[in-house]
Amino acid sequence: MKFFFLQRNKHGRIIMITWLLLLSLSTTSTQDGQENSVLRCGPQNVTLDYDSFLLKWEDDPSCSVIRDGLVYELQLLTADKPVHNGEVVVTPAQIGSTHSWKWTSHLPSQCARHSVRLRSQYNNQSSPWMQKMLPDQGKILVLPRKQILKVGSTATFCCTVPDGESIKTMFLHDYKGTNVTTTKISEHVHSLTVHLDQESENWSDVICETTKGNISGAIFHASYPPDDSDLQCETRDLESIDCFWNVGRAANEHPAMERIYQLQGSPCINGHSGKCSQKVEVDTVERNWTLTATNRLGKLELCDRANLTKRVHMVAPEKVAASTVNPRNISLKWSWTVQKYSNFNLTCQVDVSDGDSNTKVFQTENFGVGLTAAVIKDLIPHWDYDVRVRCGTAQHFWKWGDWSKSVKIRTKGDVPDALDVWMKVKEDQTVISWKVPLANQSHGEIFDYKVSWAKTKEKNQSNQTNVSRSNHSLTLTLDPSEEYMVTVTARNINGSSSPSTIIIPRLNLDKSEVKTSWISGSNGSFFLSWPVSPNASCGYIVDWCPVFGNCIFEWMKVPPNRTLTTIFSKNFEDGRRYLLSIYACTESAPVLLQRREGYVRETKIEGELFKLKNKQEDSAVEVSWEPIPLEKQTASIHGYILYYQDKSGDVFNVSTDDPEATSLTAKNLNISTYTFTVTASTAFGLCGNTSINVTLNPLADQLIMLTLISLGAVFLILSVSIIICYRHWACIKDKVYPPIPKPVLTENWLASPDEHTVRPLPFDQSHYSEVLDVPELHDKFRPPQPVVGQDYMPFTFSQTPKGYYNKPLKKLQPCLTLPTTGLTSRPGLPCFPINDVFPNPSYNLIVQGEDQQSQSHPEIQDGMPIIDSGYQAQSPEESFSTAELEEEPDSPISCVSTYILLPQKTSK
Repeated sequence: MKFFFLQRNKHGRIIMITWLLLLSLSTTSTQDGQENSVLRCGPQNVTLDYDSFLLKWEDDPSCSVIRDGLVYELQLLTADKPVHNGEVVVTPAQIGSTHSWKWTSHLPSQCARHSVRLRSQYNNQSSPWMQKMLPDQGKILVLPRKQILKVGSTATFCCTVPDGESIKTMFLHDYKGTNVTTTKISEHVHSLTVHLDQESENWSDVICETTKGNISGAIFHASYPPDDSDLQCETRDLESIDCFWNVGRAANEHPAMERIYQLQGSPCINGHSGKCSQKVEVDTVERNWTLTATNRLGKLELCDRANLTKRVHMVAPEKVAASTVNPRNISLKWSWTVQKYSNFNLTCQVDVSDGDSNTKVFQTENFGVGLTAAVIKDLIPHWDYDVRVRCGTAQHFWKWGDWSKSVKIRTKGDVPDALDVWMKVKEDQTVISWKVPLANQSHGEIFDYKVSWAKTKEKNQSNQTNVSRSNHSLTLTLDPSEEYMVTVTARNINGSSSPSTIIIPRLNLDKSEVKTSWISGSNGSFFLSWPVSPNASCGYIVDWCPVFGNCIFEWMKVPPNRTLTTIFSKNFEDGRRYLLSIYACTESAPVLLQRREGYVRETKIEGELFKLKNKQEDSAVEVSWEPIPLEKQTASIHGYILYYQDKSGDVFNVSTDDPEATSLTAKNLNISTYTFTVTASTAFGLCGNTSINVTLNPLADQLIMLTLISLGAVFLILSVSIIICYRHWACIKDKVYPPIPKPVLTENWLASPDEHTVRPLPFDQSHYSEVLDVPELHDKFRPPQPVVGQDYMPFTFSQTPKGYYNKPLKKLQPCLTLPTTGLTSRPGLPCFPINDVFPNPSYNLIVQGEDQQSQSHPEIQDGMPIIDSGYQAQSPEESFSTAELEEEPDSPISCVSTYILLPQKTSK
């Protein structure tokens, strides 16, 4: 027996067989009985699951006599051909129990005829093979029927159909993978292979359809094993541990893939949220903290090593309140629910936010052991704030704790802040304006404003007035030759603000010689830049207002170290031109530096903008228009274009780049009807189109028209003249041809010839231009007047169809005729020089020329005068008339007359 025991322990199965052989030599009857018993030991109750290809069996009862175990040999056959061999070793302790064996094929079992053979081996003897075949279902079937697969793997599904049917199609449903292959194995078997390159949203289907319309399918789900990461552990109350991690993808997308989390081997409730807490004893020891995550596709383990006393995440402070409230500062206090915090050196942040807009104003930070109070400074008086507090450990700072609940606190009131004041000089008036104090500047309700002004050379403010709180400007009439100082203050229940002062210069800033340049807006604003001014000791001021309409100006102040700014205003309007001015702020009056003009955003100018007129000059037409008002110029005009089109449809144009132009001329036009269109060139293209139609008149028609107009005018003038002359003929005749009275003669007027001598009157050449009346003869004669000088000329007058007019004579040859009864002239009578002396038998007169005054008269012989050869004697009946004047051929008829002095009756 001892030998048997040793052999069994050292050599196992081989020694056991040797012992049995030796034992068989001793007794033949015993040997035969045992051998028969071993041969009967084998499998029984064999089953094969076609879904999972799981083979199960039990030991025959005869195997119970075996004390050292046995081996089961397995063989897998596909289409009756061995494809895989295996064995299962059964220990003595396992004899009598159920055994199993599972095989995973690259194809499901239904993709080919599968069977399994099984037998036992003992002592170099084998039991007979027991073969198990998968049953034929006798219906359409897709296998495997339900699987959970890992993303990245490849899965194969098979569809089998019974005899009498064939497969029509096999495909995927509710899966977005594209790497799919279908293979025909036989008329009754097809396979579908898919590479699982992405996760399933839910269960996906494999569908198989036969030619008879029968459908079957299987489901699968593709997912990931746990892939959580970044485990971090901390403590909040120094009595527990809180661990956090990043939850991996697809943690809970499907119930079948639910993950199980454990921290330090203890389950985590709601671990899928990425948080797990446990009560632990916190000390200063650094240790590992382990988290495991498990699902049906795998298991993951995460570790974090930490000393929790250096990882304190503080809870929020409690009972935050204001202990002291002032206009510009408050004192806070709070308490802690964790008593161990009182032993830590803490740093706390106080967050201050606007109570109305909830906008963060600032944060302050305080330090201290077990800190429970803080002071907040630089607050706005009469203002609502929301205050909250959070803290962290100053030593071994881990992270900020939670914020406390917000507490609303209102500071006490104070006097208003100093006003922002600016001015605008317009002609003889100055507008002082100030910005409306904001709620955070007024520090209470504003009652009114006080404005004071005086000349800068005066020490005291000599003028002042109060302005109601609804008004924010005041117009002053100031002496433009003086410099003024204006001060404005605001008043509320707490008092008056600090005074804001501005200097009004002597000169009108709006009449400065600073040139205006163009500026274009961008994104609803203006961007301005300017060179540094040495005068800008207190910065710069930029103001702006519309070019047309009421100039309600706005302004902004720029610090001295900046020379650029962007101007935004809620009052900006598209398509409206603005004037922007840049001033240097000095210790005295502001200095104008630059001016800009432009649109914040140009808009298209409306149509029918122009009021057109036209004028034809020969073959050219000038089209003119009135200057466009600025309020209608919603975009800058760069020039104008005149288009004109005749009946043939040809279009021509003429243009100008002058934005101030008011006319354009189209030349060399034909006699036709034209359509003229004027348009303005802007950044939006051509705008304001306005058209008129013009028919050109021929040049001959124009001449005829001018001639007819001229003849009509002449006819009208003549008609009016004739009517006037007809109505006033008597007056005209009296003025032009006055009646000549007959001479009145006396008895003794022909007395001594020595007493009556005809002499020409002295004549002043300056009287050439005088118009003389026709001389009249009187009944009484005066003696001849003495001759003053020798330089004289006889009076002349000429007669024209329009009346008398004066004309200088080229050569005067006065002549004398013999009058008889009246002053009438006879045509054809010869004319004698006036300087000749001849006797008159009737009058015995002597006529003396102008150059014969100092000479003696020629003698009269035999009572007869000496006569030129061309002279013919006149009878007494012939009249004495004015001499005829030798004239130029073209000169008007002129007569020269002398005063005829008739003989006077001598007194006795």
